[in-house]
Amino acid sequence: MDVIIETITINDRCYPKQLKQIYDAPKKLYIRGNKEILGNFGIAIVGCRDNTKYGELIAKNLAYNLAKNGVNIISGLAKGIDSFAHIGAIYAKEKTIAVLGNAIDFVYPKENEIIAQKIIEYGGAIISEYPIGSKIERKNFPARNRIISGLSQGVIVVEAKEKSGSLITADFALEQGRDVYAVPGSITSINSVGTNKLIKDGAIPVTSYKDILLNV
Repeated sequence: MDVIIETITINDRCYPKQLKQIYDAPKKLYIRGNKEILGNFGIAIVGCRDNTKYGELIAKNLAYNLAKNGVNIISGLAKGIDSFAHIGAIYAKEKTIAVLGNAIDFVYPKENEIIAQKIIEYGGAIISEYPIGSKIERKNFPARNRIISGLSQGVIVVEAKEKSGSLITADFALEQGRDVYAVPGSITSINSVGTNKLIKDGAIPVTSYKDILLNV
């Protein structure tokens, strides 16, 4: 994997404008890969770590087709839906941005190192606000969700339990004035409790990638 790590500050020209506008914007970003894409049009795809097969297929399909239509896919490189969102963009050989909740000098979880390599290979980027050498802290992962939503023009929640980190991302998106989308799921699935509630509360239901393209 490319070991070159760049740093940009909030005062640099290449710092993404949409991220600069959010509350508590990171003062500094550490970047591997293509920093030029950070300001491009992007959609975040997030969801639970212990996803169902349904969630995997939906995340890959949405990411693949949106990426093929010139949309940067943004997610958190976590297990589950995040990983499959990145994989969908990689299958399309298009760009995806991974926002880490840990320092950029290592990949967490470790099994996602191959995904990280492919992100760089296809012109994407891996970013973090945490200094190199920082220890993993649990509180950092919910905090990084504001960057995922802040870089995007909208957030799609694919699967979410009643209490899910992806719902935190949706909350940040609402605060930041981003669109919130949710994929409906079975009323018998615990992984759809959060997404179905989002729709009841006003999130835009998604049954096709075209729902996103028609709304932008």
